Amino acid sequence: MSNHRSRRSFLGHAAAGFSTLALSRLAQAQPAPKPALIEHAVAAPVGIEVNARPIPSFEPRDRARTRFGSLDYRSGLVLTSPLRGFGGLSGFRFLDTKGERFLAMSDQGTWFTGRIRYSGRSMTGLDDVEAAPVLNAEGRPITEKRLWYDTESLARDGDLVYVGLERVNQIMRFDFAKGGTRARGEVLPTPPGVRKLPYNKGLEALVFVPKGQPLAGTLIALSEGGFDADGNLIAFLIGGPTPGQFSIRRTDQQLISDAVLLPSGDLLILERKFSWFTGVDIRIRAIPLKSIAPGALVDGPVLFKADLGHEIDNMEGIDAHVTPEGETVLTLVSDDNFSMLQRTLLLQFALVE
Repeated sequence: MSNHRSRRSFLGHAAAGFSTLALSRLAQAQPAPKPALIEHAVAAPVGIEVNARPIPSFEPRDRARTRFGSLDYRSGLVLTSPLRGFGGLSGFRFLDTKGERFLAMSDQGTWFTGRIRYSGRSMTGLDDVEAAPVLNAEGRPITEKRLWYDTESLARDGDLVYVGLERVNQIMRFDFAKGGTRARGEVLPTPPGVRKLPYNKGLEALVFVPKGQPLAGTLIALSEGGFDADGNLIAFLIGGPTPGQFSIRRTDQQLISDAVLLPSGDLLILERKFSWFTGVDIRIRAIPLKSIAPGALVDGPVLFKADLGHEIDNMEGIDAHVTPEGETVLTLVSDDNFSMLQRTLLLQFALVE
């Protein structure tokens, strides 16, 4: 039996072997918070080593296949590090237009910065990686405050960086012009509905709308599993010209894990589903930004689907960049939940339709 098939069988049919935290994310259980997990947070900025193993094929059963829905697989890496606190990546944003310098964030209140190394179009490793604690307004790690560690969502507006904390359903803003990852965060006012989101199923994705797009200046906040009266997923428009609440049609029992806005005006939503029989499924949907407004129910086509027959894990982050040739490249990252049974993956696809 191949290593891949063994892994698929193990994850799909023996899911009880996942850590408690993994179950809380994938099976949507709601256990009591576990402050001991903060041992994975970083207390001070530190340069770290990250090792990368290439993923030559996205579907091991058909190694020649590269096309998956509207995406074309380019390359992937399995990332590991001697640093105990490396992992749990729940947010990912590029800091440049080349798809090289990045800002990532673990759900244990840690920033990661670095640079993706390429050979041609393929990722080969990470360079200059540094880890640093997410700081509060007093300059102390946010993990010192109970429950203020589940940092799940990340958005950028130039030097301004927004972070969503899922367990307390708060949003913090950081001015990276004031020290980069050493910047101190301030808590932003949010609509009352944000504070009413379910525990551990709250703010899961943040997207800032730039100038030149509909809703410019708006911070879009999407919940992982907050439902409206009709069972659709709740999202919020914070600031901007038309603040309010809207809904995203929920289908196939999927829940939101991240989102990215393309220059074309499509909001790509990364979703996932867990089943005790099949394990993890992920997909990407495209929602036209122009369809989003207070009170709206929005939907869009599925561009991409994958399951444990592919090289995926608990995919929680997505971003995009446009190459000099005009290709839109999507980068996905996984949250390994600091579990030996899961992996930190970095995957890239070109959007071909």
